[in-house]
Amino acid sequence: MGEQRNGSADLAAMEAILTEEDLGHLGLTLGGEVYVVPINYTYTEGRILMHCALEGRKLDMIRANPSACFTVARQEGRPSPHAGDLCDNAFESVLCWGQARVIDDPAERRTILEEFQARYATSQGPRAPVTEQQVQRCGAIEIRVSRMTGRRGGKQKASWNWEAP
Repeated sequence: MGEQRNGSADLAAMEAILTEEDLGHLGLTLGGEVYVVPINYTYTEGRILMHCALEGRKLDMIRANPSACFTVARQEGRPSPHAGDLCDNAFESVLCWGQARVIDDPAERRTILEEFQARYATSQGPRAPVTEQQVQRCGAIEIRVSRMTGRRGGKQKASWNWEAP
């Protein structure tokens, strides 16, 4: 399969994908049930940050079992037919594992919501500051990433691997 290493170059390649994409899939499990939900996020300093409702299934699952998997992927065009030849579709994907945490402290939640707002600023300027009302109405989740793997398909195949020290 192309290049395969373990270290800072691998981490940098996967972080580039994580910071460029907007939609990921959060995977949780509890009592034999698997739950995967698409969600907007931001990635910063080894953490995946999400905003959410203040109550619901994913929050209940995280509180009961904080082990989480988070994925992002992108693909150039539609898969092409390969009629028995090796598939060389151009894609990139990253899988992250870590411990999820529901942010209950309002001050910490404000900080995370502000990081999320900063990530989604537009060319017209930053989003409005987070208000106290938003902090009270909007939840937040943090995943501290402990391990990542990634792959690139196509003409420049690569696989990446990183684990927190």
